[in-house]
Amino acid sequence: MLKTIRAVLLGLVLSVTALSAQAGETKKVDVLLVGGGIMSSTLGVWLHELQPDWSMIMIERLDGVAKESSNGWNNAGTGHSALAELNYTPEKPDGTIDISKAVEINEAFQVSRQFWAWQVRNDVLKNPRSFINSTPHMSFVWGDDNVRFLRKRYDALQASPLFRGMKYSDDFDQIKQWVPLMMEGRDPKQKVAATWSPVGTDMNFGEITRQFVGYLQSQPNFNLSLSSEVRSIKRNADGTWRVSYVKTQTGDSEQDVDAKFVFIGAGGGALHLLQASGIPEARDYGAFPVGGSFLVTENPEIVSRHLAKAYGKASVGSPPMSVPHLDTRIIDGKKIILFGPFATFSTRFLKNGSYFDLLSSTNVHNVVPMVHVGIDEFPLVEYLAGQLMLSDDDRFNALKEYFPQARKEDWRLWQAGQRVQIIKRDGAKGGVLKLGTEIVSSQDGSIAGLLGASPGASTAAPIMLSLLEKVFKDKVATTAWQEKIRQIVPSYGTRLNDSPAKVYQEWTYTSDVLQLTPPPQIDLSVAPRSNSGTGAPRPGKAAADMAL
Repeated sequence: MLKTIRAVLLGLVLSVTALSAQAGETKKVDVLLVGGGIMSSTLGVWLHELQPDWSMIMIERLDGVAKESSNGWNNAGTGHSALAELNYTPEKPDGTIDISKAVEINEAFQVSRQFWAWQVRNDVLKNPRSFINSTPHMSFVWGDDNVRFLRKRYDALQASPLFRGMKYSDDFDQIKQWVPLMMEGRDPKQKVAATWSPVGTDMNFGEITRQFVGYLQSQPNFNLSLSSEVRSIKRNADGTWRVSYVKTQTGDSEQDVDAKFVFIGAGGGALHLLQASGIPEARDYGAFPVGGSFLVTENPEIVSRHLAKAYGKASVGSPPMSVPHLDTRIIDGKKIILFGPFATFSTRFLKNGSYFDLLSSTNVHNVVPMVHVGIDEFPLVEYLAGQLMLSDDDRFNALKEYFPQARKEDWRLWQAGQRVQIIKRDGAKGGVLKLGTEIVSSQDGSIAGLLGASPGASTAAPIMLSLLEKVFKDKVATTAWQEKIRQIVPSYGTRLNDSPAKVYQEWTYTSDVLQLTPPPQIDLSVAPRSNSGTGAPRPGKAAADMAL
């Protein structure tokens, strides 16, 4: 009996020792991706294309990928190409329209289309209908001043081949043909105008992410670790990074990974992790979380009669980030309509984050820039305060400005994801609120993260390509990488806005592969007019460029 007990105890000791040794074993990889969203998965696919022999691990805090901002229900799903978003084409003091930002965003989206088309051709992405669908993009305004602005915007955009095929109308009946729900019940004497582009898209970024990660999992050099939370990031003596993480569901002891390169694509969680790494480049940044909610209907009678992403213009006195839109969405094969956004505020940086996120990200390095932004962007603070006080009736009345015959019983309120806007130290102003996304990397390029929000996911492919150019500069310069990049993105290195022939070629190619509306005919003999508004950036509030 005593021998049996001793044998059992010895077995337990040996098992525990073996498990401890296994848990304490440090894995070594070429690339560590923190976060299981559209950015990390896109970078993972890029790197597999360019360097298939590199080993990769992806760590995701939740129990599945694409469950935060990339999830189809947590964003508006717009394929941002500046066809409809009026805040990308500001009016300058001399009354002309600056289309430079619109051109930049449209060109970036063309790169995304080429990247996705290549993945479809190579069976990385499956049925295009599962993640991208042709959906007309519209701008819709009312009132004399707004109608005049929209006409000028339309005329200015005709200078670029990227916006060919767009139509303008201030005719009530014509607009009714495009969007009947938005015109029925509206006063026919109201002065309205719209632009309509048939080449817009609705996106399911969550589906792209899941398919990308699914493909990577089928490769021998890739591992996915779910329900895994990063606890520390430290630089090793040899220049690699030791990342320690724990399994949140099982409570296992910390596991370590030594990585030659770390990418932090953790959405709202990226700032904390960049700060934890200790790189000085992260000290200049703070963050401001803004959430969004939408009114949603799944009523088939309504959904079947609206096919557009119709963007309006912000009300007088409101920052342009408050631009409302009535959107067709296709999520997991089901068509819905959403209206919003209505801004919400939470100190969380992630929908599934901590209420202490904002406080814990504030330190001696970024508190001054954050205070300056709070003062300089006071209209934004006022706007958010007003949004928080909205009643259900207020939100429904806002919907009726776009859908006059809407009924309350058909709509419900949905809380979407969190967007964390960048606050950056500025020598002149102390701190500024920044548009869009920004890559932050160490001087040696061994660790990088992505901060910011819109247009975000729509331009994941070009953003990650920019990251490669920044942190793998020598590799990108090699013949092998150059040839592969140009194979995936044929327009790489070309300014599409200056080449109507190239625009038409790539537009036709991606439309065919992605099963999208064919591009309009482009007169290749007509050179683009110089009306891009390039030059010194205009002064103004950052809120003018923000989007929910």
